[in-house]
Amino acid sequence: MSLCLAAGALVVALGSDEVTLGWRHSVQKTVWEEVWRETPEGLRVTEARVEGSGAGMDPPDGAKLVDGFWRWRPDLPPLREVVLRRSGATADYRICIAGICRAMSDYLPAEADPVTLKRCD
Repeated sequence: MSLCLAAGALVVALGSDEVTLGWRHSVQKTVWEEVWRETPEGLRVTEARVEGSGAGMDPPDGAKLVDGFWRWRPDLPPLREVVLRRSGATADYRICIAGICRAMSDYLPAEADPVTLKRCD
């Protein structure tokens, strides 16, 4: 099993069934990260974490502050895919696999939008 990033006809296999998506909030400038895992039911977010709060980024009740991030496990159903939009007005997404992080533009052109995280076919 493996996850892919897709933008139009471009598809890039990430070689892993778990990735961390990270980005910096355009107003608060704080980091938000989500850990996504491929499961037989679909893509599941297994952890969300945010560096701070404000501008719609408040951690939910039950979140725990660990190593400078508010962390929690979102109670969401599995998804078939995750659609990511790139505005060009903010820094690009970071894709982390097994602790190694790269900009999404290392996988797909910076102008590719939208980008979909999905199970590789």
